[in-house]
Amino acid sequence: MTQHITVQGTVADGYEAVREEFAAFVTGERHDYEGQLCAYVHGRRVVDLWAGPGGGPDALYGVFSSSKGAAHLVVALLVQDGTLELDRKVTYYWPEFGVEGKGALTLREVLAHRAGLIGTDSGFSAAELADDRALAERLADQRPFWRPGAAFGYHALVIGALTGEIVRRATGRTVQELYEERVRAPYGLDFHLGLAAVHESRFRTTLPMLPTPAQQVELDALPAGPHTLPGIAFNRHAAEPTDLEALPNDPVVRAKGPASVGGVASARGLAGMYAAMISEVGGQAPLLKEDTIAEFGQPHSAGQDLVIRAYAAFGLGFQATAEARHPFLGAGTIGHSGAAGSQAFADRRAGLAYGYTRRRCAYPGGAAPENDRLAAAVHRAALTA
Repeated sequence: MTQHITVQGTVADGYEAVREEFAAFVTGERHDYEGQLCAYVHGRRVVDLWAGPGGGPDALYGVFSSSKGAAHLVVALLVQDGTLELDRKVTYYWPEFGVEGKGALTLREVLAHRAGLIGTDSGFSAAELADDRALAERLADQRPFWRPGAAFGYHALVIGALTGEIVRRATGRTVQELYEERVRAPYGLDFHLGLAAVHESRFRTTLPMLPTPAQQVELDALPAGPHTLPGIAFNRHAAEPTDLEALPNDPVVRAKGPASVGGVASARGLAGMYAAMISEVGGQAPLLKEDTIAEFGQPHSAGQDLVIRAYAAFGLGFQATAEARHPFLGAGTIGHSGAAGSQAFADRRAGLAYGYTRRRCAYPGGAAPENDRLAAAVHRAALTA
């Protein structure tokens, strides 16, 4: 039976169609749907909506790979500062990394998912997946799963540990520490890489995906055994295979905030971070200069992804969101989606920052299908309001 879920929140003048699109979507959803939608245009919040029982604008959700956006904003800031150089070999920062054919890899290639270092032969324990330092130590000794630079594939669970170790070697600080100091705290963002105990009461447990029977047939048909590249990348070959959907429900993961998948956020937090990246917010200049955004948003890997086994497009640490998912967005749009369905991006050409979260994991994973309609509605309003 169709359930009617009330949409709450506000939109600015000219953005009424966004509220209507959100309401049209949630009307047909399950009775336990919870989600949030937020957008900024030129640093001003213009959409702030939420729906579902038990949630609200301050609810926090596991955002999985949307965490990579926060981690790689830190990398972009360090490149902008001159602390990191994209075309330096990784071994310049991390000498132990240069074994098993990895000695020529550059930071740029790692950020573009071209390292071939998607996991390890035996997989990771749950404790290791929560700890970027432990992941990095294991990965330093691992032979890549393809010739570095020859192809690309999504380093789903490990790219934040790889780039995070480079950051730590170059600065003496973790990605999580620098993100807190330079991004989250100054802007008061509800986007956390390492959730403090004081915020735990606002976390909403991630609920599993519930595909329709037809969708389940599609899932069962996917050629992704435990020892395939997808299986290794998502740690399905480990002694205790990873239940991806349950990762943010582990309090250790939330507390440590592993940079690939451990972030906890609201839609306000997601959109607010990308707004601070490209726009003046609260009297503060944009975090990134235009040439930095252009460098990190320029597609570096596009085509058949060896892990996803489908078309994908990546900039540096970020997804090339216009090329990968939303072609109506401006060239050079950067962002990152997450396994439960979250989506976040910055389109500097439209001055638009977008954030979406949901509680129950969406089929088929990654940016939930409703983002296609919601992001398009926000983008249209941003260009005409």
